[in-house]
Amino acid sequence: MKVLFIGGTGLISQAASKLAVEKGIDLYLLNRGQRNDFVPDGAHVITADIRDAAATAEALKHLEFDAVVDWIAFTPDHVATDIKLFKGKTAQYIFISSASAYQKPSTQYLVTESTPLANPYWQYSRDKIACEDLLMDTYRSENFPITIVRPSYTYGDTMIPAALNSWANPWSLVDRMRKGEKIIVHGDGTSLWTMTHNTDFAKGIVGLLGNPKAIGHAFHITSDEVLDWNQITHMIGQAAGVEPNIVHISSEFITSFMPESIGGLLGDKAVSSVFDNSKIKRFVPDYIATVPFHEGIKRTINWFELRPEKCKIDQGWNDLMDRISEAHEAGRQRAKG
Repeated sequence: MKVLFIGGTGLISQAASKLAVEKGIDLYLLNRGQRNDFVPDGAHVITADIRDAAATAEALKHLEFDAVVDWIAFTPDHVATDIKLFKGKTAQYIFISSASAYQKPSTQYLVTESTPLANPYWQYSRDKIACEDLLMDTYRSENFPITIVRPSYTYGDTMIPAALNSWANPWSLVDRMRKGEKIIVHGDGTSLWTMTHNTDFAKGIVGLLGNPKAIGHAFHITSDEVLDWNQITHMIGQAAGVEPNIVHISSEFITSFMPESIGGLLGDKAVSSVFDNSKIKRFVPDYIATVPFHEGIKRTINWFELRPEKCKIDQGWNDLMDRISEAHEAGRQRAKG
C-alpha cells in the first residue's frame, strides 16, 4: 500500500507513521521538514507546505496513493484544497477531526459516532464540524472517498497531558508538582475522561488505511479506560515521584482568568467524555488499547528526564497558576468572613 501522511511527525501522528512503516506500508510524509527527529526509517519525505497548494501539487504531480491522511487540516479552506489536490489521485482520504466536536453539553454520558456534533464553546471544534460537513457533502455528491477519524485527548512521549498545562513547555506541570506548588484541577475533579496513548491510536487508524468498508464512515479511536481528573492528576504525580498538591477550582473561575481556555475547558475537558469504541473494533477487529494511563505517563516522564533540554519551564504559565490559586483562596477567605 502506498500512503501519504500530510504532517506525520506531530504528537498523534508520529506513532502512526512508525507503525505504518513497521506494517510494510510504503509511507510518504509531506511536511515542512521541521521535525525530522520523528520521521521513521523507511519513510519518504516530501518537503512542501500544504498551505501552498500550487507548490504541493507540483511536488505530488507524478504520485497517486491508496490512502491520504491529513493530520493538519483545521478549516474548510484546508479541506477544500485537499479535495482539489487528491480527487482522482487517492482511493481513500482520511480527515483527522476531533472528538471535541461532539455535543457540548452532552445529553448522555456515553459517546458514539452518532452523537450529535455541536460545540458552542470552541471555534476549533466548530471548524472541524464544518470540515466534516464539507467532506460528507462531497462524498455524497461527487463520490470523494472520505473517512473521518475523531481522536480525543491523545498523548505520547512529548506531551504531559492535563486539563491545565503549558502547551509550549509541558514539563512545567511536573516541575510545579515537584516543588509542592498548587496544582489546579477544574471542578471537583470527578468528571470522567479518557486518555489515549498515541501508540494505541496508531493501531486503529493504520487498520483503517485502505479499508474500502470505511469509506463514508466516521470513527473515534480511544482507550476504553475511564478515569476522572483527580485520578489523572495523581497518576502524573506518581510517575513524577510526588503527591500533587491539588486545589479544586471551578471551570468558570479558571476561564475568567484564562478566557482563551473556554473552548478547551468548558467545550471539552470539563465535560465527562466516555467513548463507545465498538465501531472501530468492528472495522478493525484486532484493535484494542493496551497502554493504561499510569504506564503511558511513566514513559512520558522518562522521555523528558532523558532529555534535560526538553525540561523547560513556562514561567508565564506558572505565574498565571499562582494568580488563579491566590485569587481563589482570597475569595474563600472573604466568604468565611
